[in-house]
Amino acid sequence: MMDSQATNIHWHIGSVARADRERLCGHRGVTIWFTGLSASGKSTLAAATEKALHLRGLHTYILDGDNIRHGLNSNLGFSPADRAENIRRIGEVAKLFRDCGVINLTAFISPYRADRRCARGLADGDTFIEVFVDCPLSICEQRDPKGAYAKARAGIIKEFTGISAPYEPPENQEIRLHTDSISLEEGVEVILAYLETHQLIPKQKMETRHRHPGIFSDCEER
Repeated sequence: MMDSQATNIHWHIGSVARADRERLCGHRGVTIWFTGLSASGKSTLAAATEKALHLRGLHTYILDGDNIRHGLNSNLGFSPADRAENIRRIGEVAKLFRDCGVINLTAFISPYRADRRCARGLADGDTFIEVFVDCPLSICEQRDPKGAYAKARAGIIKEFTGISAPYEPPENQEIRLHTDSISLEEGVEVILAYLETHQLIPKQKMETRHRHPGIFSDCEER
């Protein structure tokens, strides 16, 4: 974790607590942290899960890898140090969303266990749910919607996760989804069931749930 360079600063406590915001929202402030290779289905799954939660009247927001690199993390590259800083910043933003009582969904490769551990360490109790979007590299390469893997194989894109940079799979994730063998709808249902079972969102009857047919795809994040 990065040491603070600021001095003479103090944490200020507001008059509205996280529990107050959660009561107003009607659910817990939670981070659903999707991790996996590029084209494993992280962004697609996060978007479908957010839609299902939104249709139930819950407060959500997605932090997507490529989107964040257009703004907050536009000054970072793909070196190990920059990847670590990328996830450190997202971990802090996710913490703020939890404090707001919002269900935030992060779709980042986040290839290193140590960085994901740091992000988890900012959460309290059971409000950090790591979802391992597990898909074989060969399938991810077949999907390759923007040709990123082909460019990595050709040496055009450097430090590409799974090709020229490592990916360290989770060892103690809350949810593991094999997106090469389940549908998008099935993946969303697994996540909703987990949130309900752990009393993070209100329960809803199965027949009233929104259906999310579709297939997995993903963005070019590396």
